[in-house]
Amino acid sequence: MLIPNTLARRLFLDRHALGEAPSGPASGAALAALIDRIGFVQVDSINTVERAHHMILWARRQSYKPEALHRLIEKDRLLWEHWTHDASILPVHLHGHWHHRFASDAVRLAKNWPKWFRPGYEAQFDTILRRIEEEGPLTTSDVGEGEERGKGGWWDWHPSKTALEWLWRTGHLAITRRESFRKVYDLSHRVIPEPHRAPLGDRAAMVDWSCNAALDRLGFADVSELRAFWHLITPEEAKAWVASALQRGEVIPVEVEGADGAPKRSLARPDVLQAAADAPEPPNRVRILSPFDPALRDRDRAEFLFGFRYRIEVFVPEPQRKYGYYVFPVLEGARLIGRIDAKAHRDDSTLRIRAFWPEDGAAKGKGRLDRLEAELERLARFAGCDRVIFSDGWQRETPG
Repeated sequence: MLIPNTLARRLFLDRHALGEAPSGPASGAALAALIDRIGFVQVDSINTVERAHHMILWARRQSYKPEALHRLIEKDRLLWEHWTHDASILPVHLHGHWHHRFASDAVRLAKNWPKWFRPGYEAQFDTILRRIEEEGPLTTSDVGEGEERGKGGWWDWHPSKTALEWLWRTGHLAITRRESFRKVYDLSHRVIPEPHRAPLGDRAAMVDWSCNAALDRLGFADVSELRAFWHLITPEEAKAWVASALQRGEVIPVEVEGADGAPKRSLARPDVLQAAADAPEPPNRVRILSPFDPALRDRDRAEFLFGFRYRIEVFVPEPQRKYGYYVFPVLEGARLIGRIDAKAHRDDSTLRIRAFWPEDGAAKGKGRLDRLEAELERLARFAGCDRVIFSDGWQRETPG
């Protein structure tokens, strides 16, 4: 069975909540349901326009305000923060599956962290747990009095900071909130509501859930994509699940047509063609996506499906860069049409646009540019800016 590229894109964008207009309620249960629908929202510290988790949600619901997410995490406790492929915000009802992650991380970190971090952090575990029990939530700045502060960069932590992270990664602590993006840690039982604290079955049940939940959120996937979605299971577990699911008829082998016409072997539900046909045609409007948008997280898949080669050019020297090191992908309908260099300057309340680079074949017609400028006006308001300023020559040509 072949899934044509047009249908594959339509299904994929629908599963990522990018197949409909970005309207509708964007707080409370509706916002929690949106995050559950796409699985999780990656957290990132870069704040060029707005933080990644907020931009991801704004691209899907443009009435979204960051305060709505904060309430769901800090007050309603419908969401929590932990690790998938990176730090992520997840529905709290998934917490029971992460007990297996806590256990495997404890083994892996015990092997690797003594090689990566300065010694002494293990001796701080009980001390930190007692302090939080008695004093309440703590940040890294509240611990480590008298310990040597590192000067070696981002990961050169003092022992008490390492201990906090260890206790979080292994489930003893949870993040109760963030203050200026700094994690505030508390005991897990004071953050995770009681109905969601217990494990949800054994590891086999978690593997079955993980693969099913990943496939339902992707529409189609190969074995490595199933495993990578939640980052909870091993390659061997994913392969075994696929073999069993094929035998049971729960999934079928398919070929997905790429943007260049070449097919790729994959897996899908038996009704995948009908599901793709039933998915809505994405509206012909422009959206500015976060570089960490879940639809783009797998760069190879984005290139295969959309013909969009996207890498953040952090380590490319300035003269060799095709684009700015941190540029935002631009989606129009079911097509990624370019990337844009934008930055919020809150000191003078402006969103400044340095450059827009269209993809090959994405003509800079008046209608498209009008839609792009209208979206940038919306993005400026979301970022708390009053106006958009375009640099001279901001409309660039596609790099060779």
